[in-house]
Amino acid sequence: MPDPNPVSTIKYEDFGKIDLRVAKILEARPHPNADKLMLLQVDLGDVQKQIVAGIRAHYTPEQLVGRRIIIVNNLEPAMLRGETSNGMLLAATSGEKVVLLQPDDPEALPGSRVK
Repeated sequence: MPDPNPVSTIKYEDFGKIDLRVAKILEARPHPNADKLMLLQVDLGDVQKQIVAGIRAHYTPEQLVGRRIIIVNNLEPAMLRGETSNGMLLAATSGEKVVLLQPDDPEALPGSRVK
């Protein structure tokens, strides 16, 4: 059966430019100016950064703090409703549900590179 949402292919070298890392969520709070966004402070081992994510309808801050996730670490910073996002978390959608991607081992160290 053909894919109903085909995506163009990329070269392996292009994929290699994406810096995927394990990050630990240190703090999560609702974005003050956007109903769908959450502000996340994440630990990457040697640095902390803020990520703005559209997951507010799917997770509470309490469900997020302490969780390890996978992020795109080298995404160009973006200003989202007055807050800077310095990366992007990876999530899957299944119907209306959003599921965060996370390492199989809950002890994966923040900053570990995903290959």
